[in-house]
Amino acid sequence: MNTIKRRYPIGIQTFEKIIKGGYVYVDKTDLVWRLTQLSNYVFLSRPRRFGKSLLSSTLRSFFEGRKDLFEGLKVMELEQEWKEYPVIHLDLSLAKGKDSAEELRRTLLLMLSRNQFFEGNPAEKTPGEKLNGMIQRAYQQTHSQVVVIIDEYDAPLLEVLHEEENLPQYRKVMQEFYVPLKACDPYLRFCFITGITKFSQLSIFSTINNLKNVSMRPDFSAICGITEDEVKTDFAEDIKHMAELFDCSPEEMFKKIKQMYDGYHFARVSEDIYNPFSLLNAFDDGELNSSWFASATPSYLIHQMQHFRTDITAMDNLEEPAESFDIPTEAMTTALPLLYQSGYLTIKGYDANSMMYSLSIPNHEVRLGFTKGLLPTYIGLEAGGVQSGFAVKFWRALKQDDLDLALREMQAYLAGIPYVEGFKKKLEEAATAEGFYEYTFYLIFSMLNVYVRTQVKCAGGRTDVVVLMPDTTYVLELKTNGSAQSALDQINQKGYAVPYQADHHVVKAGIHFNADTRTIDDWVIE
Repeated sequence: MNTIKRRYPIGIQTFEKIIKGGYVYVDKTDLVWRLTQLSNYVFLSRPRRFGKSLLSSTLRSFFEGRKDLFEGLKVMELEQEWKEYPVIHLDLSLAKGKDSAEELRRTLLLMLSRNQFFEGNPAEKTPGEKLNGMIQRAYQQTHSQVVVIIDEYDAPLLEVLHEEENLPQYRKVMQEFYVPLKACDPYLRFCFITGITKFSQLSIFSTINNLKNVSMRPDFSAICGITEDEVKTDFAEDIKHMAELFDCSPEEMFKKIKQMYDGYHFARVSEDIYNPFSLLNAFDDGELNSSWFASATPSYLIHQMQHFRTDITAMDNLEEPAESFDIPTEAMTTALPLLYQSGYLTIKGYDANSMMYSLSIPNHEVRLGFTKGLLPTYIGLEAGGVQSGFAVKFWRALKQDDLDLALREMQAYLAGIPYVEGFKKKLEEAATAEGFYEYTFYLIFSMLNVYVRTQVKCAGGRTDVVVLMPDTTYVLELKTNGSAQSALDQINQKGYAVPYQADHHVVKAGIHFNADTRTIDDWVIE
């Protein structure tokens, strides 16, 4: 447990509470100020638990003229006026999970009723009519333009994203709700909207012509999350303390933290960004836990991956133009936009000549949590069963450079699973049996934080599975309708191992799976 007398704002999303409570605060107020000068309408997309709500709360305090809260922060050198504006601040995460469009409508009205400008014309029946009236009353009563902040604008829609009947009804409610943001333009000083995805058919995107989307702008890439420089400076003592708990040097501890929580990039030019929720929990607990996945992979994402038949083995090596992963949600033809916008994929590189982005899984925390969520979906196994006992034995065998032992452990594990309908069903649903076992290998290796690639192109064709360990590269060919020896012969005849032989110790293996017994039948190692 944490013994440093530092207060970490775990789950605290209110700027005032963090400042007054003496909690750790990473100063982003210079970027907050620049945001307020950019445009009257601003949209920012970031994954969940990345600090969008804290950013919204900080903007609220700024526009309320709460100068006392910002003493000693960067914004004090930038802002001169500190004018007070009326603020309408709404958190739509409170409106998710509703059973009907009518319940969603009632929830929106209830949320609006908590604002001082709610009371007014009884003819205002719908959420949009009420919001329109509130903005105009705030302007008339204060003689000042109004600030509207809407956090998690898409939360009511995400849970019904896969429901063809409900989604249009929910969308209609939200469209009506957002119409006033355009109609009340003369009364608005600033409108800030956050979310995970982009629903362009909603009024905020289709009618506000001057809406600035800063989600992929390099100058705002670090406005949410904690940069590597901030980790090294603001949390130097925390890293040192944690190193003592792990009995390692601060440098080694930093590498562990980086591998677990770093790796996010939200623009073609971006600093390394760490997940703030996970990082703060790690320092508070003194453990490298997977806090971001405490609530598991969201169901809407799994549904969309299933709907689009997403190839999970390709997620470590994607080359895409921005329009492939930054498109509106309703225009999706793959799950890629949701995977990126939700934080399960991130930008890893950019080629200015081709204007193509490299995308990959951000870090070990995401890989581990994602794997747990996908094991039941893609191969019908529960993550707990994989992790308890088998994973440790399998990992140790690989560390000892003993692939034969590792495969015997896998054989025993798969053979020892009681009849699991899900496992058999997933095998039957797979396009090919080899493809199903590629998924099995990929997910198990990913859970162990081992770098694995499938269907790797080379001069002679495509290698089924390549596993990269620090000292050894394993080149594996899988067969269900051929012998293990024929699989090994294919590796040699087509030169699958050649690209790795100059720099690594290479182990080749042909592996035969028996679809009837659902386990490894035989293997030959060279």
